[in-house]
Amino acid sequence: MSVAGITETVQYLTFKLDEEVFALDVAKVREILELTSITKVPQTPGFMRGVINLRGSVVPVIDLRLKFGMSATVNTINTCIIVAEVQMDDDTIVLGTLADSVQEVVEMEPEAIEAAPHIGTRLNTDFIRGMGKSDNHFVMILDIDKVFSETELMSVQQGGTA
Repeated sequence: MSVAGITETVQYLTFKLDEEVFALDVAKVREILELTSITKVPQTPGFMRGVINLRGSVVPVIDLRLKFGMSATVNTINTCIIVAEVQMDDDTIVLGTLADSVQEVVEMEPEAIEAAPHIGTRLNTDFIRGMGKSDNHFVMILDIDKVFSETELMSVQQGGTA
């Protein structure tokens, strides 16, 4: 969905990766967990930190900082796991994403959201739904369904079921 497709006020969960503030549609967020023991899984993509046991289910945990070309997440007292639902074709995948800290839930009006910047033709910004303004700074609104390619999601899903 493009920014043109945002026609109503939506609630977003804001969180930090390094010094940048990102947001996810709260409809995609299942829960927020304190950092727990993550079991490493061999032969998975570098951005996959491993899996956690979530009430008997195996949930892959992704380090979004690594996926976005930043340094790896450093575990602190504020580090948490945002459990989200990602659509892949007709399937819903549950995965956890590491965040340096969760900020708050904010409502954003469609007119407060601008289109993602086009930074040349080689950089893919399809996973950014738009740039929202909150408290005089920009918030990158992620389209979690487009952050990972189908191949990446399949390898993450297979790592989570191994």
